[in-house]
Amino acid sequence: MANKTLFSSTKNKLPRADSFNEAGGRAHKFAPKHALAQMAATGCFNGVFYATAQNQLAEMQKLIDQVDDNVFLAKLAVYARERAYMKDMPAALLVVLSKRDTELMHRVFDRVIDNGRVMRTMFQMIRSGQFGRTSLSSSLQRAFQRWLNEASVGKLLSASIGNDPSLRDVLRMARPTPKDNARRALFGWLTDKETAKWAPATETDLPAQVQTLIAYRNADTVEAQTLIAGDLQVRWDLLADAAKGPLVWKAIARQMGPQALRMNLNTLLRHKVFTVAPTLRGGDVGHGVTDLQMIDYVADRLTNADEIRRSRQFPYQFLAAYLNASDEVPQKIKTALHQAAEITCGNVPELPGPVVIGLDTSGSMSMAVTGSRGRGATSKMRCIDVAALFAAAILRRNPDSVVVPFDTRAYGVRIDPSDSILSLSERLAKYGGGGTNCSLPLHEANTKFSKRKFAGCVLVSDNESWVGNGRHGSTGVMTEWQKFVTNQKRLGVASPKLVCIDIQPYGSAQAPERNDILNIGGFSDAVFNVVSSYLSNDAGRFVAEVESVEL
Repeated sequence: MANKTLFSSTKNKLPRADSFNEAGGRAHKFAPKHALAQMAATGCFNGVFYATAQNQLAEMQKLIDQVDDNVFLAKLAVYARERAYMKDMPAALLVVLSKRDTELMHRVFDRVIDNGRVMRTMFQMIRSGQFGRTSLSSSLQRAFQRWLNEASVGKLLSASIGNDPSLRDVLRMARPTPKDNARRALFGWLTDKETAKWAPATETDLPAQVQTLIAYRNADTVEAQTLIAGDLQVRWDLLADAAKGPLVWKAIARQMGPQALRMNLNTLLRHKVFTVAPTLRGGDVGHGVTDLQMIDYVADRLTNADEIRRSRQFPYQFLAAYLNASDEVPQKIKTALHQAAEITCGNVPELPGPVVIGLDTSGSMSMAVTGSRGRGATSKMRCIDVAALFAAAILRRNPDSVVVPFDTRAYGVRIDPSDSILSLSERLAKYGGGGTNCSLPLHEANTKFSKRKFAGCVLVSDNESWVGNGRHGSTGVMTEWQKFVTNQKRLGVASPKLVCIDIQPYGSAQAPERNDILNIGGFSDAVFNVVSSYLSNDAGRFVAEVESVEL
């Protein structure tokens, strides 16, 4: 009898797995462009469950060597920054471009390096020597000099927050020639006038914004400081250390953007921003009386749809703020976090019909979504929290769908799709903790729900399935997907589709790319845009989405 694994019937042939994933299970390896896009949208150069930070860097460099399309690298750097909201990966791609195509590097530099933090990140990557250089080339020096001379005063002041490297380090190595006396004085002030090139400038040449900041820090009274803080448009971090009390903190809160407000609710609570302010002449702060006007202001800023999109916040960040908010944070503000999460998930597509939503709750999903960065620096948000949020968001827009949490077994769950996205995700994230079998949601659809019509299946996972294998050398997911397609077509569904959303930077999947299967990585709401495009006209595949970026 012929070997049926090798000589299987063409009619029933399943795509054979061509690789193994990091967990040891059968998998389909991504093409280099797709693997690099996956990493750029999810990687943070921190340790993850199945890979160290060094492994990620080595894998990225290996993939870059296999991608000889410099235009694609430039577009991917822009996509990773502008749509996937990443910081480290786009900066790394820009460093690579600085060696491979300086013209392209200059074309996208300002779109990728759009704030001081990303600029300092790129500078540190260069200085580390990991990409083959330890100092600024003449071309890179021109790019940094241009950024430093053209950045607004506010952007430069924001860039001065943080060390290793500091903005002072960048200025010393880039050595920009100031475009005017105000910029010369600013560079001198930022470096404590240690560079002779900028020493002749006087304090009177400093931009008005900097002079006002100096006056704020030197103010002797609460009254004076409060009045100055109310008009000073700089990052709140520059004001916090010198703040003299609750009145000043209320003024600082009004200067914060929505992202800073979201991240510092407990800080504002601690500084009595949400209680009635004292008179300027003194008195007991607040007397425990709620400051309704301030609470309304913060809640309104948190739920401002335009500001949310402009500040590029991840949906999961509102869940983090909600989970970490102190019990004493006013309920109206906590409700605002629910509303803001709904806004950030507003791009979730309404699918052609109900779908099976597979939610990976295995042990590896307990890893911090942005990887391990050492004690005190690692995010409290786990992969499972992000996956549960995505599953909840899809369910909200498609309430007749079925959610199947799984690890090595599928969990039955009853949830109300009308609950808020944060409430749904918090509940879903409590399941599981064992091994990984990504085929289980499809198996549930093929058995328990075999008489129901589904437009397809959405799997949210790290794709590290290792429990169970499929037939004839395929993955378990592909074996169950073939059964699913056959059954759904029998029920009258013309073209069911499988969407695999991966939230970790590994280079393989449980299902290969083809017309009825989409693999996408990331954890910003840009994922939903790609899914929507794919379901409507098949034009928005992941790599195609990256290549659609205009330079």
